[in-house]
Amino acid sequence: MQPPEARTMHAIVTGRVQGVGFRWSAVREARGLGLAGVVSNRYDGSVEVYAEGPEASLARFAAWLNKGPPGAHVRNVTIEWISRAGGYSGFNVDF
Repeated sequence: MQPPEARTMHAIVTGRVQGVGFRWSAVREARGLGLAGVVSNRYDGSVEVYAEGPEASLARFAAWLNKGPPGAHVRNVTIEWISRAGGYSGFNVDF
């Protein structure tokens, strides 16, 4: 049996998502789902995420991004699928 094909998701999360532990919670959630990638704050107050892994895990992560951690208020999540693959080892915060 072949492993599920890895895909890469690029997401921009807007709302009250900075200063509420969003990045560190995203790292915990993504690692728990076996995803690789990076999360970072953007200058406009949003959070940017690149996540790579099996489609089912990415779907669960996308659902989490729409809620975020306690204290966050997610207004919108824009997701785009990109061809970039294999560029990450682990899931980390990018400063």
